[in-house]
Amino acid sequence: MAYSESDTRSKLIDPAIKDSDWLESNIVREYYFTDGRKLIGGKRGKRYFVDYLLTYKNTNLAIIEAKAESKDPLDGLQQSINYAQRLRIDYVYSTNGHKIYEHSLKEGKGSYIDNYPTPDELFERKYAKSTPKAKDVITYPFHIEGTMKPRFYQQVAVQKTIEAIADNKDRVLLTLATGTGKTYIAFQIAYRLFQSKWNRDNSDRRPKILFLADRNVLKDQSMNTFNPLEKDCVEINGKVIKKRGGKVPTAGNIFFAIYQSIAENKNRVLETSEEEQEDDVTAYYKQYPSNFFDLIIIDECHRGSANDESSWRAILNHFGSAVHLGLTATPKRDDNGDTYKYFGDPIYEYSLKDGINDGFLTPYKVKRIQTNIDEYRFDPNDIITGELEKQIVELDRFEREVVIPKRTELLAKTILENMNTMDKTIVFCVNQKHAMDMKAAIDKFKTIKDSNYCVRVTSDEGEIGRGFLEMFQNNDRDIPTILTSSKMLTTGVDAKNVRNVVLTAPIRSMTEFKQIIGRGTRVFEGKDFFTIMDFVGATNLFYDPAWDGEDLPLNGSGEKQQKEPKEKTDTTDRDDIETGDDKPKNEKVTIDIKGKKLKVINIETTYVGEDGIPLKTEDYLELLIGVLGKFYNDEDGLREIWSNPKNRKDLLNKLREMNIDESQLNDLKVIFEAENSDIYDVLTHISFNLDIKTRSERVLHVENSEFVEKFHNEKAKEFIEFILKRYEKDGVKELDEDKLGKLVDLSGLGTVREVAGNFGGIPQMRDEYFELQREIYR
Repeated sequence: MAYSESDTRSKLIDPAIKDSDWLESNIVREYYFTDGRKLIGGKRGKRYFVDYLLTYKNTNLAIIEAKAESKDPLDGLQQSINYAQRLRIDYVYSTNGHKIYEHSLKEGKGSYIDNYPTPDELFERKYAKSTPKAKDVITYPFHIEGTMKPRFYQQVAVQKTIEAIADNKDRVLLTLATGTGKTYIAFQIAYRLFQSKWNRDNSDRRPKILFLADRNVLKDQSMNTFNPLEKDCVEINGKVIKKRGGKVPTAGNIFFAIYQSIAENKNRVLETSEEEQEDDVTAYYKQYPSNFFDLIIIDECHRGSANDESSWRAILNHFGSAVHLGLTATPKRDDNGDTYKYFGDPIYEYSLKDGINDGFLTPYKVKRIQTNIDEYRFDPNDIITGELEKQIVELDRFEREVVIPKRTELLAKTILENMNTMDKTIVFCVNQKHAMDMKAAIDKFKTIKDSNYCVRVTSDEGEIGRGFLEMFQNNDRDIPTILTSSKMLTTGVDAKNVRNVVLTAPIRSMTEFKQIIGRGTRVFEGKDFFTIMDFVGATNLFYDPAWDGEDLPLNGSGEKQQKEPKEKTDTTDRDDIETGDDKPKNEKVTIDIKGKKLKVINIETTYVGEDGIPLKTEDYLELLIGVLGKFYNDEDGLREIWSNPKNRKDLLNKLREMNIDESQLNDLKVIFEAENSDIYDVLTHISFNLDIKTRSERVLHVENSEFVEKFHNEKAKEFIEFILKRYEKDGVKELDEDKLGKLVDLSGLGTVREVAGNFGGIPQMRDEYFELQREIYR
């Protein structure tokens, strides 16, 4: 009798691996490398794993796909190659315990072999050309603290970077979606280089590293992440330099600065302290010898724009002998092409789509909200101040040129109506003035009395705004709940429990769009998804091929081989964190709409699919019909499932695994104007084009049926009628299998035993509870 897969592993595969000198410490069995996509109710989708991961000297070298003794050893080869590509592992072995097939991803081919290579053989295949010093750097272990260890893509990003640096590459770029832990990756890179004494001149010393950001909040978050190396960390700012008599600090190994505080004085405007702004000393970085740093890590490097004129570029040019490592969340676009021209193609990319599907980022749904004042037609009676240049004012001119206070109030009221009261929410506005107007409008309609329920956080707030931001980021605090901002919060703000991202300002840059969406993607306990409320059509960018597609490689000149459509850029009020100036050249036109009631005319809800693009209503319905067809063929089949609490629960669980949750099903009721109906009726309408009944109609049918009349015990009849009222009011969730005891308590008719006695006992009451549901859906 042939061995099962489990027996094949233990009796055939394990001994063969160990015969090739692999120790138990080198073997990871069932290595799970994804968490499974987040689903409603704290559930997770499928997690991916490899049967065996072979590691040696802190590097991942091979995976093994195990098959039962009776199976073809090549059965799982393609899947294993796919996993190896994701894990950036060069060798795949597929075996049934007797035959071993080796596939090399480097060569793209394979063959049968007699024995597994030894750990030393595999290591030398990969790193034969590396120097002894480079091997020391490459094999230094990660920093592990408690249960906190790098995820698979973080390991890959760190390892690829370490290998590139050990191989003397001068410029390195990592592109990973917002929320995937770029700062943690930077820390692991710095830690391993620091501990292995890597440096540019190959001497026996620890490296000097500069972490360069463009905002204090990013720099401060980074310093917290680097806490395990705290005694070697140094901050460079005007206050520190002033205390040192105008001299920059040099004692230490890991330095943190924002480029405004060490570049030419003209750039030290908003993200610097008053002491720095008053200090006339220019370009503090020039006090450092050009070879002082071995590595410069440039956070959010797309924002610094490594073009020839930028302050970042001047700093990088000065420290030209150092390795320059760029971190960005945004793939190559026309509006950040200089970054890719400077650094070259990224050595590793991990997209938003990957992060969501792997379960490391939170999925989103989109509420596209349209009002009857998304365009304004000139009426001279409406003008309060200023003069209109055009007869028709389009959406992208609101707030920049034309202010309609009643529209701001409509948006504020709609935001509050479409969010749970205490859900943390960021509202992105056109400029700082708009952010203040929106804060005032939200205050007008809010139900929470706390004055800090909604606050503006922009550069003009200074320390007060940063204080509010820190409180907002604290997951143990409810207040502040809503932040209004313009550009300040687009990048790098680590707030895990953001449930709503609200867009009230047009977005023309894909780079900025990606950054803004990233404010909600961080994973938090109990957060199954976040909602994007879009008042300005910005989410049309989801349907752009550039949203989450593959990027084209750079050619030798640093240009894309094929030109993608050029994105529009907006130079008005570019970034209030850098310029601090959003005052228009001309006076804004203020309009008071008279004789027209402003209202929301449409809310379209869509959900992100596995390809990263939200499903439109018709696409979602098509998907749903296809999925539902797997579970029933006709109305009788659906009724049989739905009228039984156990079967109904099983169906809903299976739909969740396919990324269709009850929240989406409830949204279908809104689409079909069936809020007072059962999901069952919506499903029968979608699947079989039957008329949709309301819950009240179903209850009336039961009340007039023989089912109720058969109960001669008035208390039993009273309890049945109580259940029907609960169902009519709150829906099918009141009919769950585990709700019976709670329904007894809520009825006030006595204990479970007393109420059950009216039916002849607990088993009989339970049977009638199930029979009642069959009657409801009969």
